[in-house]
Amino acid sequence: MRFPAALIAIVALTSFAHAQDQGAQPILGRVEGRSYASPTGAFKVVIPVLPELGGTITDTPNVVTFQDDFNIHISIAAFPQDATQRWEMTTRGLKDYLVYFFSNYVLSDFKQSFEGASIESAKFVPSVMDGELITYILLPGGSMFMDKLPLIAENAAPPIAKRANALFVKNGHIFVISVELAERVLERSTYKKTVAEEDEILRQRLVEAVARITFPKPAPIPPPSAPAIPPSLMRAK
Repeated sequence: MRFPAALIAIVALTSFAHAQDQGAQPILGRVEGRSYASPTGAFKVVIPVLPELGGTITDTPNVVTFQDDFNIHISIAAFPQDATQRWEMTTRGLKDYLVYFFSNYVLSDFKQSFEGASIESAKFVPSVMDGELITYILLPGGSMFMDKLPLIAENAAPPIAKRANALFVKNGHIFVISVELAERVLERSTYKKTVAEEDEILRQRLVEAVARITFPKPAPIPPPSAPAIPPSLMRAK
C-alpha cells in the first residue's frame, strides 16, 4: 500500500522549494502562539524555528517541515495506521514492524529522490516512546541547505547530507521525525566530526524534537448502551 501523502524525502523537497519560490505559503495546521497543531489533531509541537532567523513552516495533512537559514531542518510526519498496518504491527511485533515500515516506505522514498541514498546504521530503543527505531541515512545531493552553498563544479560530486529519523507508534499513528545534520554540508572542508560524534549530535536533536511534541489523549470509548426492552415484553410485565 501507499500512504496518501509523500513521505519525508519528497515532502521536504517540494514544500521547502515552493516556500522559496513563491514566498510564504498558507499552512493547513494551526499556529497558536509558539505552537503548531497538525490539521488532523494527531499532535501539537512547540515551533523550533524563529521568523527572525528565516524560519519557515510548510505542511501537508500528514507532514510538517520546519526550517531556518542556519542549521535547523525538522520534519514531523504522523500517518494513521489502517487495518493493514495494524495487522503488520501485530504479526511482526513492534521492532520488526518499525524496521519494515522504514525500509518499505521511508527509505524507499529517499532512494527515489536521491540516487545513492543509503542507510548508515539503525538502532531500536525499547525504553523511548514505548519502542523507537532510530536510523541514520546518507543522501548524496540531499541536503535542504544546498541553496546556501557556492556553485558546485559541474563534474564535482554532490555533498552527502546526513539525516537521522525516529520512528514510533502513538495513538494509532506511526510517527516519523527527521532531522538533518546541516553542518556536515555547510562547513564542508572545515568539518571534522567522526561518525560517532555525528550520530550523537543527531540523536540529541531527535530527543529535543520529540520533547517538543504533545499527543492528545484518544477520545474515550463510550460504554455500550443497555439494549432496549421491546414494548411487548413491557406489556407482559
